[in-house]
Amino acid sequence: MLKQNFSSYTFEAGTDEAGRGCLAGPVVAAAVILPTNFKHDLLNDSKQLTEKQRQLLKPIIIKEAIAYGVAFVDQKKIDEINILNASILAMHQSIEMLKIKPEFIIVDGNRFKQFQDIEHKTIIKGDSKYLSIAAASVLAKTFRDEFMEKIHDKFPEYNWKQNKGYPTKQHRQIIIKSGITNYHRKSFRLFPEQYNLEF
Repeated sequence: MLKQNFSSYTFEAGTDEAGRGCLAGPVVAAAVILPTNFKHDLLNDSKQLTEKQRQLLKPIIIKEAIAYGVAFVDQKKIDEINILNASILAMHQSIEMLKIKPEFIIVDGNRFKQFQDIEHKTIIKGDSKYLSIAAASVLAKTFRDEFMEKIHDKFPEYNWKQNKGYPTKQHRQIIIKSGITNYHRKSFRLFPEQYNLEF
């Protein structure tokens, strides 16, 4: 059973990101403030859910949340500031989008930077422990997956509809065969021979 709040504050925001380990596309973060009486039997860490379950939960979270925000940081920015900083930037931007300023922030993982004057707590595997982080993980994942499916049509050979930009064997093989697109993260190890290449 996922817990409601970590702090004693009413407006506690949970935040999480999706796409950190991908070779292509943006990193996407979401922040969610849920009502104190919110519960849903299906809600869990997005990685534990099927695509169908995530799609079912997405409109419920959007409708029921007191406030939510979803932010995209693209591959150019990731290459510029590195994936950790880009993930934190996306989380900060998603929190900024909340129509209510949170009194406390809980973050999935163990790395975060102070956001404004708001107290925060990083929680390892927080998306499988707290409802608001789980809700944020579902929004981040569904919004990112939809984006990758959209850009799949521009570069169908990379099969982003299926792999969503993650480093599958097939994705790496296509990169070796066809090279990279402007959606690929040049700072990532895209394939083993990369150190011999110049972009």
